[in-house]
Amino acid sequence: MPRILTEAHMTSLITGRRSAWVLALVPFFLALVLIGAVGEGDRASRSTDALPAGLDSTEGTALLDRLPEAASSAAIVLFTADRGELSRDQLAALRDAGAGLADGGSPLVLAEDGTAALLAVPVPAGSAGEVADRVSALRAAADDAAPDGVQAQVTGPAAVQADLAAVFDGANTRLLLVTALVVAVLLVITYRSPVLWLVPLVVVGVADRLAAVLATQVMARVDVAWDESTVGILSVLVFGTGTDYALLLISRYRDELRTEPSRRRAMAHALRRTAEAVLASATTVVLGLLTLLLSLTPTTRGLGLACAVGVVVAAAFALVVLPAALVLFGRWVFWPRVPHVGEAVTVEADTVWHRIGARVARRPALVAGGSLVLLALMATGIGRIHLGLDQAEQFLDEPEAISAATRLAESFPAGTADPTQVVTEGSGDAVLRAVRSVDGVTSARVSATGGGVVVVDAVLSGRSGENADVVTALREAVAPYDAHVTGAEAKALDEREGSDRDLRLIVPLILVLVLGGLVVLLRSVVAPLLLVVTVVATYAAAMGASWWLFTGPLGFGAMDSGVPLFAFLFLVALGVDYNIFLVTRAREEAAGHGSRGGMLRALSATGGVITSAGILLAAVFAVLGVLPLVVLAQLGTIICLGVLLDTLLVRTLVVPALALVLGDRFWWPRRVA
Repeated sequence: MPRILTEAHMTSLITGRRSAWVLALVPFFLALVLIGAVGEGDRASRSTDALPAGLDSTEGTALLDRLPEAASSAAIVLFTADRGELSRDQLAALRDAGAGLADGGSPLVLAEDGTAALLAVPVPAGSAGEVADRVSALRAAADDAAPDGVQAQVTGPAAVQADLAAVFDGANTRLLLVTALVVAVLLVITYRSPVLWLVPLVVVGVADRLAAVLATQVMARVDVAWDESTVGILSVLVFGTGTDYALLLISRYRDELRTEPSRRRAMAHALRRTAEAVLASATTVVLGLLTLLLSLTPTTRGLGLACAVGVVVAAAFALVVLPAALVLFGRWVFWPRVPHVGEAVTVEADTVWHRIGARVARRPALVAGGSLVLLALMATGIGRIHLGLDQAEQFLDEPEAISAATRLAESFPAGTADPTQVVTEGSGDAVLRAVRSVDGVTSARVSATGGGVVVVDAVLSGRSGENADVVTALREAVAPYDAHVTGAEAKALDEREGSDRDLRLIVPLILVLVLGGLVVLLRSVVAPLLLVVTVVATYAAAMGASWWLFTGPLGFGAMDSGVPLFAFLFLVALGVDYNIFLVTRAREEAAGHGSRGGMLRALSATGGVITSAGILLAAVFAVLGVLPLVVLAQLGTIICLGVLLDTLLVRTLVVPALALVLGDRFWWPRRVA
């Protein structure tokens, strides 16, 4: 909140009899108009949207778009005998059926073991929904065409795309409803009021829908890519941060109502004392999210921009619409626990947080040391993390495209369903010879020409995820011919390289931005350094502990290559929020009670609200598991665990203990007492 706005200005603007109505209702109805009349933005997707810019597979994919038949994808219809080998009658029936199924495709190919046959079918390209409809129709036709004793399944790139689209069919609505339900339940538990929980829920809910509209419209206007998961993650973040800000404001407002007869002046006091922390928190998160604009991957850049817009909207609604709405409702909105003048404020009450603070104060060095050792033990798993999910590992529930590819690999070379593609503008014959010379290539053929482009399909012998060395050898073999290697295996390899580059560039930048923001906010050096160290320690512990969960109870063999960066961003940016809420209150209290007393009073005052906010945020990110994709389940698990560690261990024990050990030096070079 700009300092030019005095308490009197804030009172007249936010809490005035007329202006409160304006600030509560006008943004609310304008948001509803935008949501209904404008709607979410739209943008035609490109084949390279999810690929890191400038890498080999991305360049090859861009060349493929020049082919006359680029507007199609491939599906593989796999026919397998229920028992033993396919009979002559079954093969004859399949050949007859194949003529109708594979219009413009390849003839039926029988496996050497005789138990399976496959048919390559071109699928016209289109939106994810259109491809899904075409694959669904193909599956129905293949089932009808399969004779008795033969099972038909569809796999290949088009089928994988269709099954991925099925994952997101209605997913954002489902995710939004589950998120809202989780937030509602936790708000009811927190406030134990039949009315109060509705106010922040409605305000944050409208902010979420407005954020989705504004974010997608902005991305469409500036031509930034986004994918199916972007709006879902945006909703989770807006609900999480918006509700956190609401909890902080309402907690302070409740305390002010116990000392101030006028609800309008009470809100003015509460807003003035929480706005700095909320704005600092939101600014930190927004700056962290905007670092994703430096990513090589277009959809990652889109996620950063969308979520930054979402946090701005959430903070604006929490600081403008919510306080005005609460003032309009008056004290009764807290019923049945209505705060009255003369009641003990939270900081003076004998709460569990007051008792925890007293115990930490007895042996702060032991508490800090023991807690840090625990975090270090949890972080030991970080050195064992294996990055990179193959195509079969990306789904929590195995879809038909993956099970069919697994069965296909039992009778055909593993890469048959999705061959690696070598794309060149030069001599196709020379590239074909070079490809065939590489160990690990089972077969190779020129599959397409046109638009000055030649495509060589190479079937690799290894299973999905086992061909990194073969892809590297292919690239070395075709390098003299200005050719590019693409396809699922090559893309996975480049995605790992792109993620590694993003991690090395963006992580240090996030740390610098967070540290700089804390230095400006606290006008201190020691406290910001310690806070940054604690959130990094929390990240390491969450990553390490999550890896043990992944390889144990959850049964994941690897971690998606993009998860470490996203987890770091969200945990550092959101984790520092709670420390901001704590230390800004400690600085305020230290002015009258000294550094030691100020920190203990801050823990007593903010312990309940920050713990509620942390549990809520952890639960909201856990909701990402509603979507049956491994990457989102992993991200949700890490952030959920990290937020709980930050809330219950770091903010409750580690930071207060370090502050008590250092005393006034914690605020150096500033003097706060």
